[in-house]
Order: sequence, then C-alpha cells, then structure tokens
Amino acid sequence: MEQYYPLITLAVGVATVIGMIMVLRINAFIALITAAIVVSLMAPGELGEKISRVAEAFGTAAGNIGIVIALAAVIGECMMVSGAADCIVQFFIRLLGEKRAPWALMFSGFVLAVPVFFDTVFYLLVPLARSLYKKTGKNYLLSLLAIACGGAITHTLVPPTPGPLLMADNLKIDVGAMMMGGAAVALPAAIIGLLFSRYLDNKMHVPFRELGTSDEFAPPAEEDLPPLGLSLLPVALPVLLISSNTIVKTLSVSEKALAAGTSPNEWNDLLPYTSIIGNPNLAMLVATAVAMGLVWLTRKPTLQQLSETAERSLMSGGVIILITAGGGAFGGMLKAAEIGPAIQSMFQSDSAGGTGIAFLMLGYFIAVLLKIAVGSSTVAMITASGMLAAMMTGDVSLGYHPVYLATAIGAGSLMGSWMNDSGFWIFCKMGALTEAESLKSWTVLLAVLSIVSMAVTVVLALALPMSP
Repeated sequence: MEQYYPLITLAVGVATVIGMIMVLRINAFIALITAAIVVSLMAPGELGEKISRVAEAFGTAAGNIGIVIALAAVIGECMMVSGAADCIVQFFIRLLGEKRAPWALMFSGFVLAVPVFFDTVFYLLVPLARSLYKKTGKNYLLSLLAIACGGAITHTLVPPTPGPLLMADNLKIDVGAMMMGGAAVALPAAIIGLLFSRYLDNKMHVPFRELGTSDEFAPPAEEDLPPLGLSLLPVALPVLLISSNTIVKTLSVSEKALAAGTSPNEWNDLLPYTSIIGNPNLAMLVATAVAMGLVWLTRKPTLQQLSETAERSLMSGGVIILITAGGGAFGGMLKAAEIGPAIQSMFQSDSAGGTGIAFLMLGYFIAVLLKIAVGSSTVAMITASGMLAAMMTGDVSLGYHPVYLATAIGAGSLMGSWMNDSGFWIFCKMGALTEAESLKSWTVLLAVLSIVSMAVTVVLALALPMSP
C-alpha cells in the first residue's frame, strides 16, 4: 500500500483542483492553492513546514515568471493601443492572404520557441492574434492555437531550450543531431497540428473577450499606424537579446568542462555580457520601453494617460501571475509528494533487454505519466531521459540513433497538459478563455501533437535509423 500512496495523493490533488474549478466554480487561484496545501499535507516532510513550503513554491514560480508576464501584459496592451499589432497583422494579410495568416503565426511560434521559452513567445504573439480577429472578425481560437502549436512543439523537441538540451546530455546525443532530429519530427507534427486547430476552430465557438478592466483602445487609422520595422521591435528585440545569450552559451565551454580542466574559448569572454542583456526580465523591460514609446509616437498621450495604459494592463497581468504561480505551487507540491519516483519504480523491472521500439514506447509512456503527474514538460523530459539512460547499460543495441529516443520522450511530455501546467494557464488567461474551453482546445491540441510526434518518431526510426 505504501508504494501506491504517492499515486493516491496525486488522485486527491487532481480531484481537488477539478472539483473546485469545474464543479464548484471557485476562482482558479484559490482552487490551486487549496489543492497545493492538501497535497503538501499528504506529502512527506516536517509537519511544521508543510504550509510554508507551499508559499515558497509559489514564490519561486512567481519569481520565475512574474516580471516577464507583467511586462508582457504592458507590451501587448501598448502594441494594441499604438496600432503596432494591427500593422503586423496587415502585413501578414497582404503577404499571405487572410486565409494563410494562421500559418504565419504558427511558423513564427515554431521558429521563436527554439531560442526562447514558449511562455515568452506566446506573450509576444498573442496581441497579433487579438488584432487579427479585430481585423477579420473570425478564427480567433485558430490564431491562438496556431501560436501554441508552433511554439509548444519546438519547445519540447529542439535545443537549445532546456528540456531537449538536457535530454541530449543525458542520452549522450550531439546537440546538432538533436536539433536536426527534433526539427524533423517537429515540422510535420506542427503542420498536422495546425490543420487540426482549424477543425477545433470550426467545431468550437469561443467568443472574443476583452482583457483588462476597461475597453481596449481601437487602433489608429491605417494612415496613422507606425512603420512595420518599428512595429516589429517589441517582438523582435527581446527575441534577439535572449537568443544572443542562448547562442553564446551554446558555443562557450560549459561549466562542467571548465571544471574538468578544459580551457575557455572566446565565447566564454562574452558570456557575462550576454547573460545580462539576454536575461528575459531585462530583455522584456527594454521591449516594454519600446512599446510605450510607440504609444507616445502614435497617440501623443499625456504622461498620465500613458501611465494609465500601463496600469490597466498590469491589473490583468497580476491575475495571470497569481494563477500561473498557483499552478507552479501545486506542481511543486506534487513533486514533494514523490510522485515522480513512484512512477519510476513502476518501471524498475524493465531491463535493458528490450527491443529498440520497446524503448521508444517506454520512454514515451514514462514521459506521459510524469507530465500528467507533475505538470512540467521539462521535468518529464529530464527525468524520463535519465531513467532510460540508466536502463541502457551493457551491450544494448537500439537499432537506431538515440535521437529518436529523445524525440519519443519529448513527444510524451506534450500529452496531458492540464491545470498543474503553467502553459495551460498562460494559454487560458492570456487568450481570455475559460478553463473548460482550454481543456477542449489546448489540452486536446497538445495530445494530437504528442501522438503525431511519436508516430513520426517511430516511422523515422524504422525508415531512417541512422548510425549513432
């Protein structure tokens, strides 16, 4: 019975969250904090610390995402008010046509989420989805799902985002091979995901809802819109700054190699500087200044009016921070309940004697279970790849390049995104959807991406095994 106790704790936590939000209609933040406390009380640890560690986990999550979400809310509001988002959308429509605009959003998310966290990419692109709806009057859910589709798939399959990068390290895969293999699996999955998003958009009626506490400004007249180059700056600038740090960190000698006696290279000299300018908090602050400058340029507001624009967006951003950090606290308590080790023990009997395809399936399902339990794709990828690496001892022959093992695990980490996943809440609240709408759209889309990614992985492993 003791070995199943963590799973019982998981079930109680799940029932608490879903029951309070979906049945009792209680505010999501209160429900998540309540569930976090319930799980923490059931989890191992000193009795006197069981409540305080919930607050600590909440603080850690808020510290990781709070500044970025708050500044992203200001950027989004300013891009709408200044007409920058409208300018970019009009450019997409002129270039690709109205029907192909979701493809532009999908590929934007696909590319941007390689060097930048999915959360930041979604914050930056969601104003474009809102502006596109105001321009066309239709397909709002499709635009949101297009961004999510492109961003989520590369976030879990293509380095240098942390999950794929650490999987490559655990499974001793060359980073270049991981990038190529991950992209080969991610691209067809993203395309199929976008086609499925169109189906969801046709099937579901999701009304466009205003964000914030007051009506959003109508964009300026077309002749008063800012130039395209300036309009793109609030989105492109943080991506370039954050990417510069990612590139330099990838090309520099790692701390582990330095500790082993490897000499630093010229990229190590740049790393202290790119770590500052490429920090997401500073990058988003610079982008916020640019976005507010665009409002001043196009609307010529008084300082009081400009301040009110920022305050209005920060009020809506504060709610998102509370709910997202609450989800982080809930996920943290699930980790404290040792659900991950409990799932790992379920597979201890699996030895290294299985076939290559069996390893693919094992990696996939371990990642699925961990993602549903813990809520973090990155944790699921790191844990599952470490477990599989430990199993592959002796003379194990997979029959294919281990990059496919990594993509199978990455595919599994997409399945089962629900209320303990910060990505769920970011999509839900930044897109102004209800929890039920998000479960029927975001959760289902990620499940499709997961299944398609796994299917592509198996096909490539059989048809193009490649020598490791």
